[in-house]
Amino acid sequence: MFTGIVQELGTVIAVDSANGLKRLRLQAPQTAAGLVVGESVAVNGVCLTAVQVRRGLIVFEMIAETARLTTLGHLAAGSRVNLERSLRLSDRLGGHLVLGHVDGMGQVRRVVQQPSQVQLDIRVDRRVGRFLVPKGPVAVDGVSLTVGERRSPTAFSIYLIPETSRRTTLSLRRAGDRVNIEADYVAKLILERTPGR
Repeated sequence: MFTGIVQELGTVIAVDSANGLKRLRLQAPQTAAGLVVGESVAVNGVCLTAVQVRRGLIVFEMIAETARLTTLGHLAAGSRVNLERSLRLSDRLGGHLVLGHVDGMGQVRRVVQQPSQVQLDIRVDRRVGRFLVPKGPVAVDGVSLTVGERRSPTAFSIYLIPETSRRTTLSLRRAGDRVNIEADYVAKLILERTPGR
């Protein structure tokens, strides 16, 4: 489990394929420090297991489904990624409860730069959009954010303060880019059982 508070921006060193698996190699010295093989790390909001850790380098393996259903399948050498180590029970919950189980990919439709904030308008599949609650939490590429407006059943907006732009990859997103979306777990529990939703 995670909080959606990004701890480090990692850099993809290589993405290799072998035996039906993709191996993702990341340079991430802060995250690698103290990390042991078998621990979970959220990579752009996707919970992955570290299979190798050494001198600032972390290696993860992904099955084909993970690569297909998330943006991780499109990563290449040089890509930057949001990283968060798993939550300890004694940690503060600075964001919201994030499982690292992506509900689907969204597409950035528009980026509006303003002096004090950046607005991202994102389109999602209807089955994901049904769980987005105005002013409720959402994880976008693993970043804990608030749904600013729910513009339609398939569109919503988020707003980034300068600190979020500095500390995450969301400042790099442009119209047409794909992002990983994880709706709030509590909203999913409630709305999944609500007739007519």
